Amino acid sequence: MLKLSLKRLFSDWKSYFLIIIGSAMTAASINMFLTPNKIAPGGLSGIGIVLYYLFGLPVGTTMLVLNIPLFILGIRHLGGVFGVKTLFSTVILSVMIDSTTFLPVLTREPLLASIYGGIMMGAGLGLVFRSGATTGGTDLAAKIIHKFIPFLTLGQLLLAVDFSVIVFAAVVFGDYELALYAIITLFVGSQVIDGILEGVNFAKAVFIISNKSQYISERIMKDLDRGVTGLGGKGMYTGKDKVVLMCILKRTEIPIIKSIVKEIDSNAFVILTDVREVLGEGFKSYE
Repeated sequence: MLKLSLKRLFSDWKSYFLIIIGSAMTAASINMFLTPNKIAPGGLSGIGIVLYYLFGLPVGTTMLVLNIPLFILGIRHLGGVFGVKTLFSTVILSVMIDSTTFLPVLTREPLLASIYGGIMMGAGLGLVFRSGATTGGTDLAAKIIHKFIPFLTLGQLLLAVDFSVIVFAAVVFGDYELALYAIITLFVGSQVIDGILEGVNFAKAVFIISNKSQYISERIMKDLDRGVTGLGGKGMYTGKDKVVLMCILKRTEIPIIKSIVKEIDSNAFVILTDVREVLGEGFKSYE
């Protein structure tokens, strides 16, 4: 029991540590790349950047103030589904944005700022999401709107909200090129978030259909030291039962398995597909 309690305590501390690190990275991206170049990539951060240039309001404080009514509406209509971690991450992010304005501006080139700002912001938000939290903002707004417009998916609503913020920023700044840069930031950031949450494409799954599956599997296990699973299949044209081999490989092992299959059965049917994340022996350990 004590061991489980200590493990849970460590897990909780690890989550909050990730939130702090992720918030710091997000704040740095806003202050070093996005705000100085008037790039507002959707969300409350985008609104905060616009209001900063209109009225001189601190970006972090603006985000925190705008999140308050969203949390109230969330409690009222969603039952407070966001939890303590989201409240913590929202406050920490706002504080860090306003407390890191001293960071140097690394570039005044909008394209570079949109790309590197998106990378850093995506990495930061990915760590926050990985910890089981969100930063409130448009995520919460999309959930609230979804309550009243259920025929649209959360993804569609989130995209609509972010796009509206980008258009709003372009109108205020009177420069529609800034909207294009903001879309680049939004796209790059989303890709980085997916990479952190789901894993980078570092592995491949191979499916092999052959009449010599037994020989191929033996060679794979011997030469690559990889496990192979035989799946039951049936050729619908011939009506014969077949064994479909499935194996997870690292990218560097792909040429080897192709050579093995070609050597044993050049008529074999081979399917290669990307794998986002692999947990288990020989790959990534369980957290």
